[in-house]
Amino acid sequence: MKKFSFIALLGVLILILAACTDDSNVEEEATEGEEAAAAEGGTLTLAIPSDAVSMDPHGSNDVPSEQVRDTIYEPLLTQDENFEIVPVLAEEYEQIDETTWEFKLREGVTFHDGSEFNAEVVKSNIERVKDVAKASPRSFLLDMVTEVNIIDDYTVELVTEYPFAPLTNNLTHGAGKMISKDLIDADYQQALDEAGSDLSLEEYYELRDAGGDEHEAVANEISAYVGQLVETEPVGTNYFKFDSRSPGEQTSVVRNDDYWGDTSKLDGVTFKVVSEPGSRIAELESGSSDAILATLSSNIERVDSNEDVTLLRNESVSIDYIGFNTEKEPFNDPKVRQAITHAFDSEAVLDGVYNGSGTPAEAPLAPGVLGYSEDLEGLDYDMERAQELLDEAGVEDLTINLMVNDDNPERVDVALWLQESLSTLGIKVNVEQVEWGAYLAATGEGEHDMYILGWSNSTGDPDNGIAPLFHSDNIGPDGNRSFYSNPELDSILDEARQSTEESEREQLYMDAQQILVDDAPAIFIRHGENLNAHGNHVEGFEGDAYNIFDFRGTSMQ
Repeated sequence: MKKFSFIALLGVLILILAACTDDSNVEEEATEGEEAAAAEGGTLTLAIPSDAVSMDPHGSNDVPSEQVRDTIYEPLLTQDENFEIVPVLAEEYEQIDETTWEFKLREGVTFHDGSEFNAEVVKSNIERVKDVAKASPRSFLLDMVTEVNIIDDYTVELVTEYPFAPLTNNLTHGAGKMISKDLIDADYQQALDEAGSDLSLEEYYELRDAGGDEHEAVANEISAYVGQLVETEPVGTNYFKFDSRSPGEQTSVVRNDDYWGDTSKLDGVTFKVVSEPGSRIAELESGSSDAILATLSSNIERVDSNEDVTLLRNESVSIDYIGFNTEKEPFNDPKVRQAITHAFDSEAVLDGVYNGSGTPAEAPLAPGVLGYSEDLEGLDYDMERAQELLDEAGVEDLTINLMVNDDNPERVDVALWLQESLSTLGIKVNVEQVEWGAYLAATGEGEHDMYILGWSNSTGDPDNGIAPLFHSDNIGPDGNRSFYSNPELDSILDEARQSTEESEREQLYMDAQQILVDDAPAIFIRHGENLNAHGNHVEGFEGDAYNIFDFRGTSMQ
């Protein structure tokens, strides 16, 4: 018979007692742990007013697309809440001389397809956005870059044609977000195949580097096909990766567990297209959607009074404006544009349509942006002066086609307000409501007399606040839907973007805005306010001044 030591017997007794002990506390702790884990999962459904036009970061220049794409792709640099430049895929950067910038890239970053992020990727992306075969409406943001030099695997050098002060700001824009080089190569190869070209991928790249008529000819042949693969199989490096898409209905992204930084607490986000504002609020109230974008100012009280939801309000650097097609008669006459501007009561519209949301605008640049000036005076509401200018221009029996996107009731209301105001001057206004994607295409082709749009100035630099909208280089879908050309303005904007002195740039942008006020290619309505909302079960949901969202800090209870 074996003997047990006292310590062994004590151990047996402890095990027996432990087996007989009430374990309800253990179960409670486990339950709490499971709830905590659950809070860091789930798919957030976000109701949005407009579908993404393109999943390609070089494919379109609109906010609805960027709100989706920002979760998939990353740029070299971004901005913090104070609009200061901070690193993302570039860990460091340095301006070597007036036209040369060096970027040290983050190592160990992989794309969603497993390929590596490196200097070759940066070169491939910048050359793509500038390629006429891609015909990117965002190319103007990087068209001053003439060379992309690979120093080593993780060091790249950008050389600009001239000194360009806003370069780092422009690199924070969606145009500077990185697509997998493997995907870019496959996309080009597919385009060459679809076009029936005999060129290999390497031969096309060599032809592109050489430039000239031969490249332009091939670019024209493949242009219709470039981007097709990126649209259906987008690949970036960000904390979410593409999952699925039903155009016009929804786009889904899921967590990237291999992300180089802090991963998302959410399993994913579904961007659900709900065009009608009242329906978006109903989605939130019923719990069908966890959060919504673009709550109308007329619904502020409804949302704010609901104890189960939270209304988010934050100022933006955007501009809402009414543009003239200055290539069409009689809008090619500044007097006609000035007359219609004098007939627009911006204060009444701000109160009556926008319910006091936002701040009145005299010119494109918002408060806080370099070049903004409180001393700038716009064309005041003055119906008598409006009639005088029309008489001087010899205009009567005028009929205007005013185009708006049909998913924005506030813009429709602004159009109807202007329709009523101009009727007192004998001007007839036909308000045409068009679906968002078709609206961008139509205004980009100049199929309008007047239109209503917004511009988010998503780099925070004054160059991007004015040049895309009014520089003659950007006429058409690149942003200048007013088809406005003014050599004096172009010269000032060119000088301002090349200046390295902040005080000089500030004065130049003030001068540029004075020209726009006097020449009136657009009526400046207001600097907007972002109005979004979420259910109280959602935490950490908030957008930046550009109304772009970082979902890494978002969770659901």
